[in-house]
Amino acid sequence: MLIAQRWPLVFAVVGLLGASSAWAQVPAPILQEPVTLPLWNGAAPGAVGSAAEDIPTLTVYMPPNTTGPMTAVIVAPGGGYRALSMNKEGRLPAAYLNSIGVAAFVLKYRLGPTYHHPIELGDMQRAIRIVRSRAAEWHIDPARIGVMGFSAGGHLASTASTKFDRGNATAADPIDRVGSRPDFAILAYPVITLTEAWTHQGSKTFLLGEKPDPALVRSLSNETQVTPDTPPTFVFHTYADTTVPVENSVYYFVALRKAGIPAEMHIFKDGPHGVGMPMQDPALSAWPTVLANWLRASGFLR
Repeated sequence: MLIAQRWPLVFAVVGLLGASSAWAQVPAPILQEPVTLPLWNGAAPGAVGSAAEDIPTLTVYMPPNTTGPMTAVIVAPGGGYRALSMNKEGRLPAAYLNSIGVAAFVLKYRLGPTYHHPIELGDMQRAIRIVRSRAAEWHIDPARIGVMGFSAGGHLASTASTKFDRGNATAADPIDRVGSRPDFAILAYPVITLTEAWTHQGSKTFLLGEKPDPALVRSLSNETQVTPDTPPTFVFHTYADTTVPVENSVYYFVALRKAGIPAEMHIFKDGPHGVGMPMQDPALSAWPTVLANWLRASGFLR
């Protein structure tokens, strides 16, 4: 609530759910309310039901000034791949991004134990394709679309940063013709490794099941997956985090450096896991500010 008072939530969208199609287009003016859109018309690939947890969605939050072209960020909340912290790590980060002129899209992705990899990655990649395919409509620069993830959402964001494609030019669905590579990544106390002593075992189990193939586990230990094509990355963690130890971020940062990827990492001494955007904390409140500075210095925020 304190954050909401400091940064008033002013939301805008261009697309609305039409009576006949979730992707029905509506003309300007841009409406000052958030709108939640399903990632697919009809059942999502791999869906096992039609309940809310089977329907991945994207909630669109726009800043007051949408003249663009804007930077956009797709936000993946954390929750150990079994739940989603949609307020602390979804709505409130979207409010901060809006306050600095960035369009925010909060992703509700599918979760374990019902869903395992690659479903979660497919949901994230679909979200990236949707935002990029509708960039002109939403006044977004298609070359400034990033991903932001907290905790297990950070694992998902780093997976999207290391496993992506350029789109399928012959796909029947025009959204699938669009590339899924994010232009930058923001990782907050992320789960990264699935093989080391500092692995967050709960995230690993809910993402991959009880007895995953060791080769699959290694392929999703993202400190081993960084390449020269991985996008520029900002990393935030706390030394005191005992739930997802800071080694996750450190090893990922080292991998980025070895690959020559522009990266910035901030490790704060104090603070538990799951702090979100702690704007009232005298020390941790600095991390959103240094994030904004990094976005500007990197050319992603104009």
